[in-house]
Amino acid sequence: MLNIIWLAMLVTAVVVAGFTGKLPDVTSGAFEGAEKAVMKVALPLLGVWAIWLGMMRLAERSGLVQALAGALRPVLRRLFPEVPPEHPAMGAMVMNMAANMLGLGNAATPLGLRAMRLLEALNPRPGTATNAMCTFLALNTASIQLLPLTAIGILATQGAKGPTAIVITAFLATTCAATAGVLAAKVLERLPMFRVAPLAEEGVESHAAGAEPEALDLEKVVLLPLSGTKYAVMGGYFALFFAMYFLLLFPEWFAWLGALPPPAEFAGKSAGIRALMAVSLLAIPFLLSFFPLYATLRGVKVYEQFVEGAKEAWGTAQRTVPYLVAMLVAIGMLQKAGVIALLSEKLSPMLSAVGFPADLLPMVLMRPLSGSATNGLFIELVARLHEPDGFISRLAGTIYGSTETTFYVLAVYFGSVSIRRTRHAVAVGLIADTVAVIASVALCHAVFD
Repeated sequence: MLNIIWLAMLVTAVVVAGFTGKLPDVTSGAFEGAEKAVMKVALPLLGVWAIWLGMMRLAERSGLVQALAGALRPVLRRLFPEVPPEHPAMGAMVMNMAANMLGLGNAATPLGLRAMRLLEALNPRPGTATNAMCTFLALNTASIQLLPLTAIGILATQGAKGPTAIVITAFLATTCAATAGVLAAKVLERLPMFRVAPLAEEGVESHAAGAEPEALDLEKVVLLPLSGTKYAVMGGYFALFFAMYFLLLFPEWFAWLGALPPPAEFAGKSAGIRALMAVSLLAIPFLLSFFPLYATLRGVKVYEQFVEGAKEAWGTAQRTVPYLVAMLVAIGMLQKAGVIALLSEKLSPMLSAVGFPADLLPMVLMRPLSGSATNGLFIELVARLHEPDGFISRLAGTIYGSTETTFYVLAVYFGSVSIRRTRHAVAVGLIADTVAVIASVALCHAVFD
């Protein structure tokens, strides 16, 4: 399906540009997209990937990943029946989903890439997405959001007095989208057009058959037991972070210590919103320090293992760049050709009749293609309306916070493991995005209109 979609994007851009006199713009859009894929996406992300892949290695070697997967085994076995319950891919997927829910995008992507590599180790058909990969991508493109920080930040910078009003609508919309995405993945994988034939019929042999997955084929280490002293160290560490958490929520309790006040964005927020913001603010520092601490207590050589995990980032970037270039070139050509503007013009009357504001259509059409372009459209929309607390601005924020750049996610995740046949992953992602938009409109009409 991705082959047809990519070809259609290129041909549509060229044809539309030919009739509108924008062929030179399309040419520049293609080269700008290629440059962006390498210089502004892959290279800047390389360091971030290295950090989190190194941390993931520590979590694996210390036994944290396996423990996390074991705790959620009943749910994971239903979602991913083809993945062995004890496989580290289970824990990697859980950590990715948790990071997505907290809005920790920088952490979620490399953790997701690690999960894809572990799933690929079980893939009997290299180059073809498995059912588990498609379901996992559905949960990424339709991740439940506890706090849509980017959308809230944009509304706040545009002068909104209640930017966090979209938290509940975004949460409910993403819950609907995630449910629809998982159901679509489970239904579509059974359809003849997406079903894969048994290996015996294809005459191929699993590249993982008879071999341990990559993540389990590492040098064995003996984990030291956690003694009373080590439990006390971890207890003290958790107590320290709980103190930081309450400092953000109730700074007056710590005034006698001369503690600094919480960040300015906490001012005027309700207790519930401050609690979520505090979790999001502390999550990354906590993880970056807890993984090495726990691994050290279990006898893992943390520096050596972190470096070994970080080495995976370079290979991941190398595999991902060609897929990013292909996708961002097509997206750049579509943007420069004016295809989005043309679709908005033609579809606006019909959508306005069902309660969908025509002003939002360019942003909705752009969202699956480009995060940065959607970000710009969102900012421009709120600034132009001069109503950051108005219905359309809040609806735009809800849609922005509950949808995903589906084609970018597919290019990065599948590109990292050289998947060429994506099967039903594209359809699942677009279904989830569509449900998120519909749910956002219905919820915002019910709550804000």
